[in-house]
Amino acid sequence: MKNTNIEEYYNWILKNPNKVCSKVKKIYQRLHDDISKEKEVSFVNKITGELETHTYKFDEVKARQCIGFIEKYCKQSKGRWAGKPLKLELFQKAMLEALFGFVDKETGLRKYKKVIFFVARKNGKSVLDSAIATYMLIKDNEGGAEIYSVATKREQSKIVWDETKRMIKKSPTLNKITRSLIGGIYFDTTDSFFRPLASDSNSLDGLNAHLVIADEVHAWKDKNLLDVMYDSMSARTQPILLETSTMGTIRQNVFDIEYDYASQIIDGTIQDATLLPIIYELDEEKEWTNEECWYKANPALGNIKSIKDLREKVERAKANPIELVNLLCKDFNIRQNTINAWLTFDDLNNEKIYTDWKDTYCIAGVDLSSTTDLTCATLLGVKKGEIRVKQMYWIPTNSLEKKVQDDRIPYDKWLKAGWLRLSGDSKIDYNDITNWFLEEVRNNDLRPLYVGYDSWNAMFWCDEMKGYGFNMVEVRQGFKTESAPLKQMKADLIDKKINYNNNPILKWNLSNIVVKIDDNENIMLSKEKSRQRIDGASSLMDAYVIFTNKKQEYLNYINEEVGNGT
Repeated sequence: MKNTNIEEYYNWILKNPNKVCSKVKKIYQRLHDDISKEKEVSFVNKITGELETHTYKFDEVKARQCIGFIEKYCKQSKGRWAGKPLKLELFQKAMLEALFGFVDKETGLRKYKKVIFFVARKNGKSVLDSAIATYMLIKDNEGGAEIYSVATKREQSKIVWDETKRMIKKSPTLNKITRSLIGGIYFDTTDSFFRPLASDSNSLDGLNAHLVIADEVHAWKDKNLLDVMYDSMSARTQPILLETSTMGTIRQNVFDIEYDYASQIIDGTIQDATLLPIIYELDEEKEWTNEECWYKANPALGNIKSIKDLREKVERAKANPIELVNLLCKDFNIRQNTINAWLTFDDLNNEKIYTDWKDTYCIAGVDLSSTTDLTCATLLGVKKGEIRVKQMYWIPTNSLEKKVQDDRIPYDKWLKAGWLRLSGDSKIDYNDITNWFLEEVRNNDLRPLYVGYDSWNAMFWCDEMKGYGFNMVEVRQGFKTESAPLKQMKADLIDKKINYNNNPILKWNLSNIVVKIDDNENIMLSKEKSRQRIDGASSLMDAYVIFTNKKQEYLNYINEEVGNGT
């Protein structure tokens, strides 16, 4: 076997470790190892639901066929290179070899049915999407192939489709054998076509997709569209769903779900033999000022993407926080929130989990609602040198379906995972909150020393809790009460002292926080300006107010310090 592009790229990674992020290193280490040895894998087919066992090998001929077709027939469509052959970068060739080269030993069918390819902007993502679409339309030998470029809006779905149309038009050979019309590109030899498709289309039923290109999923709020398109491939023998994107600012929607799943596959905590995850990003946010690290998110830097332009953007961002958020998100693939958000995603994100929660002295906080908002209860305790947080959320039973549809937030999935509970019919039954506290006391031997609450609408519930012996402490909302605890909470989140068990609802709530600032730079939470729910963050803040005001007393009581690792 000749030296493959995967091996060549892997050797380049070994020689340039500071230019490649940890996720790319891990996946290409695995791909490199898989080239030299056959691998038997058993898994449940996500499309058919059946248990399958396959032995996969690397087929060099099939690995290079797609690359050869693209570089021979696909043409550049824009700028000074328009009409010139498309010459692929090494990182692009390595990905294509992995996608098309690993096949079932018995059937010869492709191993990978889904690709998650996340990379910073201006690294040739859309052009590569179009080249793959062109190959699978014309040269993949699939009769009646249906290829779709999909997005939530038709304008977005047409970006890759339009690029493919221009790419074919610039190639005399491809232009001669295809027909490009207003609604699609057609290859009559195999009765195949390529069409743009949006979620508001009336034609999502009855699809039989061979290739689905889901572009810029960071902007998607509806995972149903992705699920429908994946299910549409069930009748094909070797379909591909190509999911591509830069990072975005919509948290806990489609992108975060897909990103987290791909990351767990890369780390080896989840096994999914049919998904190829390739994520280019900075390993740490602080690397944005280190030019050598820029390549981690920009594998085409200096070739497809201008390093001069990126240098200028970095210099502007150093003096402008608004530009910095956009730069980190789009040019360095660091997940961000909105520009007005109080916490960056890097500030709030902590994926550590704990298992030891029993026999803990706690401080609690509760944010009550009656109808549409979430209700949240928080338990906060210092254990083994870190601040551990446990939460429970409630939503009225009759509100669940509407909230899933209106907010495009996966409340239903959180319910199944146990992060969220239903309460009452049209409004929250506060007895459920009391019962949760009693459960934690009984099952985990927890001892809440104080329970912080906002007095709004809490009088009867407060009396009920007092009746069970809980020490209730009113937390008045306002700059004077909230400012110091919020600033301390932010510092502890940034320093990763707060372990919230990777709770997705709290992570989402924290990403939504917007604060008010007075003339003396005091701060308080702003539910009015926050773009979505912050109830869990508000509940955590109530606990933090007490934790901050009584911190030394509490630490003396439990005889432990935060951050000492004991």
